[in-house]
Amino acid sequence: MGRYVARRLLQMIPVFIGTTLLIFLMVYALPGDPVRGLFGDKGGSPAVIASLRHQYGLDQPILVQYYHYMKDMILHFDFGTQIASGRPVTDVLSEAFPVTLRLASLSFAIEVVLGIALGIWAGMRAGRFADNAILLVSLLLISVPVFVLGFILKVVFAFQLNWLPPNVNDSTNYNELLMPAFVLATASLAYVTRLTRTSVAENLRADYIRTAIAKGLPRRRVVGVHLMRNSLIPVITYLGTDIGALMGGAVVTEGLFNIQGIGGTIYQSIVRREGTTLVGLVTILVLVYLLASLLVDLLYAVLDPRIRYA
Repeated sequence: MGRYVARRLLQMIPVFIGTTLLIFLMVYALPGDPVRGLFGDKGGSPAVIASLRHQYGLDQPILVQYYHYMKDMILHFDFGTQIASGRPVTDVLSEAFPVTLRLASLSFAIEVVLGIALGIWAGMRAGRFADNAILLVSLLLISVPVFVLGFILKVVFAFQLNWLPPNVNDSTNYNELLMPAFVLATASLAYVTRLTRTSVAENLRADYIRTAIAKGLPRRRVVGVHLMRNSLIPVITYLGTDIGALMGGAVVTEGLFNIQGIGGTIYQSIVRREGTTLVGLVTILVLVYLLASLLVDLLYAVLDPRIRYA
């Protein structure tokens, strides 16, 4: 196992370099100049613009900029400086990342608990009324856009029932994060439900389940140990990749509920063409994806004892 983990960590190095280089090139290929954008429509003198471009290293070749960016990030954990405000990008990350992390964690918990529970319930009753009802609800959640669902929930639970606040004023208050977390989790919740249902229904017809039942094992052990371990492997794979998607895909949700997290910062960085901030945020998300992928692979051996890593 230790040798496998070491090999996977080494494999992450070229993946990390390749993805960050691609992101870096794509961001700096966007039209516009962030330095000229500081002066608005009035514009600045060529000398001042040239001085600022030299100060932020924007007058260097793109590959040279990427080299200095990676060197400062790896050696000093320095993601550069935000052009518009002059603040270090690490300060921006330290403010935005915990907010989205709390939102994504609550959303992930809702997705796991409700998605797997509903999927098991539907899979154990495949073809019955409960299965069809859960299918209808999951398809409805997938088809409704996030901003529409968020607006509906705000009108019903915030303005009419007064159960939850319409916007997030305190990002450390999980009561305020509950509604945006559910909105963020809806599409993934539906996919987890359908994936769990299909996997459970398929494994119920497998030979090892019939053998376990024929041996007289209790139903709780048949379902909880034999059935669930094999059925959750594809679900765990999806959940592992969805961790990064929840953190990076919260642009609409954070804007709808006035949450100052990664999603809102990414949107503002694109509008202002703050390449340094945008690359720093996406770099953190790449690391989250890679670590989640490694964790998923290691969980395979826990769920299915037949899987062994040499």
